[in-house]
Amino acid sequence: MFVGLVAAVVAAVCFGLASVFQAHGARAPVRAGEEGLLLAGRALRSGPFLLGTVLDVAGFAFSVVALRRLPLFVVQAVTNASLAVTAVAAVGLLGIRLRARDGVAVAAVVTGLVLLAAGAGREGTTSASESFRVALVLAPLVALGLTAAVARWQGAGAAVALGALAGVGFGVTSLAVRVLDTSSAGSLLTDPAMYALAIAGLGGYLSYALAMHHGSVNAVTAAGTLVEISGPSLVGILLLDDRARPGYGWLALAGFVVAIAGTLALSRFGEVRR
Repeated sequence: MFVGLVAAVVAAVCFGLASVFQAHGARAPVRAGEEGLLLAGRALRSGPFLLGTVLDVAGFAFSVVALRRLPLFVVQAVTNASLAVTAVAAVGLLGIRLRARDGVAVAAVVTGLVLLAAGAGREGTTSASESFRVALVLAPLVALGLTAAVARWQGAGAAVALGALAGVGFGVTSLAVRVLDTSSAGSLLTDPAMYALAIAGLGGYLSYALAMHHGSVNAVTAAGTLVEISGPSLVGILLLDDRARPGYGWLALAGFVVAIAGTLALSRFGEVRR
């Protein structure tokens, strides 16, 4: 369990710093005659952006370790607390000023995660039925269909809906990693969870990108974060036997609620991730 907690925290730090470094790289001064794909290409090749990409990959690797060792409600809360890391790091690297309520939100995230870690138990099962695995493939496919439909809408409602669909995609990736059959290379290739992981990850990024073009960053980030955390957490408790420590369920629940409230309060830092 200790290894899983450390991995989840390191993943959150990696994701939070990655967002800031990528934003820093994308903000490089524009050269004369440079626009469109040329400008985007130079940003993608910049040192800070490449470092951010490496941190993203490292964060995903650490999150995989955590997902195989901890209840989903713990991993989802901790890794999404990367917004708190982004908020603090953005002060020095991007010159963004923290408001008083941002500081309170960061403190709430830290407090909630401490309480959550104290009340968390071991993960439930990492195995799942074939029907569960097939459902993991179908869910992101349905979400992609809904994304194509909602993308034609306009207004704040479309942004929130697309943000929530992005949360579905990212949430399914966590569930797929949790139940992935890693016993052999052959089992990976035949496991529906492997394909669910790929479809849900790409679909989540597509929905998130479209959502950012439709409306408020705060609304998109909040909707996506809420769905990404609550969905897998409930599935883990109801279907995968995730539990808190005996007698400490109230503490885990309190920490979960406080951490999520703090994370949602930091939704404006979703702009950095963009």
